[in-house]
Amino acid sequence: MTQGAGQGPAVRTDTERDFRLPVADPASHAVPTGAAAAAALPGEAPVYGEYPVYYDVPPAAVPAQHGYGYEAPYGGSSPGRPAHAMGHEPEESDPEGYTPTQRDLPVIGRGALGGPGDTVQVQYVPQDAASDGPGPLYVVGDVHGYIDELVAELQFQGLIDAEHNWSAGNARLWFLGDFTDRGPDGIGVIDLVMRLSAEAAAAGGYCKALMGNHELLLIGAKRFGDTPVASGAGTATFQAAWLLNGGQRTDMDRLQDVHLQWMSRLDAAVLVEDHLLLHSDTTAYLDYGDSVEDVNDTIHELLNRNDADITWDLFRKFTKRFAFRDEGSGPEAVRELLGTYGGSRVVHGHSPIPYLLGEVGTEDGDDSRGPEAVVGPHVYAEGLAIAMDGGVTMAGKLLVVHLPLND
Repeated sequence: MTQGAGQGPAVRTDTERDFRLPVADPASHAVPTGAAAAAALPGEAPVYGEYPVYYDVPPAAVPAQHGYGYEAPYGGSSPGRPAHAMGHEPEESDPEGYTPTQRDLPVIGRGALGGPGDTVQVQYVPQDAASDGPGPLYVVGDVHGYIDELVAELQFQGLIDAEHNWSAGNARLWFLGDFTDRGPDGIGVIDLVMRLSAEAAAAGGYCKALMGNHELLLIGAKRFGDTPVASGAGTATFQAAWLLNGGQRTDMDRLQDVHLQWMSRLDAAVLVEDHLLLHSDTTAYLDYGDSVEDVNDTIHELLNRNDADITWDLFRKFTKRFAFRDEGSGPEAVRELLGTYGGSRVVHGHSPIPYLLGEVGTEDGDDSRGPEAVVGPHVYAEGLAIAMDGGVTMAGKLLVVHLPLND
């Protein structure tokens, strides 16, 4: 489909999607202390009101095989995918022991929120399209509302000019998802990407985007609000999960139908020049089809059902992480994806590089290496995976990278 600014689907581009996360023992997950913790039964999440809530802990405090998480910054690799039917709520015995009603990755050192920006109206003058084949390929990691950092990196790469207009001719630009939440101007980020999509197409290039778990979360919060959903660990709501995972009320206030339509039409994965681009480092996409086209079509069809429980299950699976991190099973998980969908490398966002490297310290401030150490993408899993989330929400770096890497 054409991912333009509010335009309906036209020519559908080939894409793919897939992601996975670890198995977890719920009893090992950090829970609130005090009376709330005492009231919870072993292995159960304390319940506040109508939904269970989980709290984040630094990775140093959690065993490597922990993976209970909302975007938990810890966890090992999953031994296998659940057998439950696609689009249905997992059984209570789901071996992944997973629920996204926990809080998402924490924001470290984030300043005060900026004011809401104006919604961008797309107006552009068509340029002469380049005729000498496809241009250079770039990918962008998780933005999470940090529009100033995004603009700075796009300008540094020569992709936009001083007025934030597309200036890269026939270059190709892929965003790996997660445009909103945690940062000050998620809607501004979406507006910019939508506008650049139109401008790049007019110049003979393109600017496209994948669906991240935070797109699903925002869609769910807007569509279903406080409608209860069966989370596998009690009753949850999209509204509560969205707020818990960094939802910004300024984004919700400015969210329009055109944004929802754009997000809901995003594909989940794409194969570009031997790179399998995904949002999340999980193999859960294998549950949705054996080809890129099948996966994307299936997820679009499920979203179009406008069913809260089905959308929650999609969000739950997109939120999984760390499938490629384990030295033993990680490379095999990547090979499973590449063997099914093609490509020689997976390029993903979702899991911040500081967490993949264990560079975030403990709660008492023991930080030998922090997020500031990230200067570029992280190549791992025997060179088969490239992580692109530099941890901008943790004072890290928002990554815009030219592929292929010269590593």
